Amino acid sequence: MIKIRKARDTDFDDIWNIFHQVVKKGDTFAFDPKASKEDCKTLWMSPPLHTYVAELDNKILGTYIMRKNQTGLGGHVANAAYMVHPETHGQGIGKTMGSHSIKQAKKLGFSAIQFNFVVSTNIVAIQLWLRLGFKIVGTVPKAFNHQKLGLVDVYIMHRFV
Repeated sequence: MIKIRKARDTDFDDIWNIFHQVVKKGDTFAFDPKASKEDCKTLWMSPPLHTYVAELDNKILGTYIMRKNQTGLGGHVANAAYMVHPETHGQGIGKTMGSHSIKQAKKLGFSAIQFNFVVSTNIVAIQLWLRLGFKIVGTVPKAFNHQKLGLVDVYIMHRFV
């Protein structure tokens, strides 16, 4: 059974491993593929982020963050990012984190979740978000420099919680 919990400082090495494995491919996140461990700590563990991990058999295999999408008058909408260790795809970790994040967003007082930058070639993620009730509400042409495919579109996705 996949367990989702708040990340602890002691989880950071596992989070870094996932972050590094995912980001170095340059195909799903705008983060620099050469991002350092220190960069990761700032991007994934710094307040006011809410950072979570997904465990299976007491091993951290996924992580997600949630924060306000905007400050002030846009602070009622959450933004989130999710990473699953590449060797563990297809085990339901992303779906479990996605479902958990929708409930967490509501508990944290958000009325919606918006993804600002979903790479159009990330078909598995897009299909998951659509199944979880997100809608594509916009397309930004050629906004992502995919390391293999060159410039590709990104989607803005949204759902109320």
